[in-house]
Amino acid sequence: MTNVAVIGATSRIALWADRMLANKDGINLTLFVHHISKLPQDLKDASNVTVIEGDATNADDIAKAVAGQDVVYASLAGKVIDQAHVLVEQMDKAGVKRLIWTSSLGIDDEVPGEFGRWNKAYLGDYLTTYHAAAQVIQKSDLDYTIVRPAWLTDEDNTEFETTSENRNEPFKGTQVSRKATAAYIVSVIEDPSKDVRDSIGVNQPGTDGDRPPFLKK
Repeated sequence: MTNVAVIGATSRIALWADRMLANKDGINLTLFVHHISKLPQDLKDASNVTVIEGDATNADDIAKAVAGQDVVYASLAGKVIDQAHVLVEQMDKAGVKRLIWTSSLGIDDEVPGEFGRWNKAYLGDYLTTYHAAAQVIQKSDLDYTIVRPAWLTDEDNTEFETTSENRNEPFKGTQVSRKATAAYIVSVIEDPSKDVRDSIGVNQPGTDGDRPPFLKK
């Protein structure tokens, strides 16, 4: 059995991953949520799911969530720099090494061309904050994967491609579905040796351009 904790389990990406993992044999799933009322009933009732309610900036709460885990996947918002510090500290104390951390395209000014310039201008300080949080993860000794999805849609597809900062690959595409981003994350959980200590862009193939196609509709 593989023990997996999802920190921020009610985020819109994480909910897709939660359901994918809840339907897999060999997974013990711990869902860490700020408000248990926001977790769908089917996930509360799943036989392989344990739910922990807490605050991702609280060290004691995070310590409970990461204890005994093989993989931790974090999908957080808000005070992400503080959350990153707490998570790294508590994973180190628990001896848990494998972390998947969801961030954003553009945190390293890695998106080329007109789309990159527009994305940087549009997101502004959001990128500064998420860059700082990712730096906390990258300066740790954890076996991390930073996930940088393109602009997110609710389309019902799992089509994605990836680019690697370790291989100096520029970001591709402009959009990707939350479901496809979750599918990539689940693929890393299933193969924890994949994309270790790398920052991975995730996009939907064929969506290159100056703006995400869904903004043009």
